[in-house]
Amino acid sequence: MIDRGPSTQIATFYYESPLGILSIGASETAVHSILFVKKEKPLTISTPPPAVVNKCKKELDEYFAGQRRNFEFSFRQFGTPFQESVWDELLNIPYGKTISYLELAKRIGNTSAIRAVGTTNGKNQIVIVVPCHRVIGSNGHLTGYGGELWRKQWLLEHEARFANGIQTLFP
Repeated sequence: MIDRGPSTQIATFYYESPLGILSIGASETAVHSILFVKKEKPLTISTPPPAVVNKCKKELDEYFAGQRRNFEFSFRQFGTPFQESVWDELLNIPYGKTISYLELAKRIGNTSAIRAVGTTNGKNQIVIVVPCHRVIGSNGHLTGYGGELWRKQWLLEHEARFANGIQTLFP
């Protein structure tokens, strides 16, 4: 569920995933970011997380266990109308499937904006949930991922395994 309401104060919480630690930035009503942490384990947070963060963590657990394909907790990231149109379209890429950057540009009705689509995809602040990892190069190869290409490959193979029974997509 995408929350398009006004923003409030955002606190950061942490989640240990099979791909490393994720930081979850959230207000009382919505998650605003889920990002890979690139350094050592952060300090423990003493503030109890709001219900939306607990729901987010539960749904991430289910995703990593292969039991969840879509997320239901409330989330919102802020961007221009163009950026929000790209992020919204990412939500339409089915679990276990991939599309190219060109196809993503076509889907938002602007094939001449392929570079802007790629840049916007790279600015996605809600990894996994807004599945920017499902966008690959037109040649079928993995390209660009802010969380590092090995994580993109892992996510795609994880989804393919549960969606299609495929063990390895990329050698």
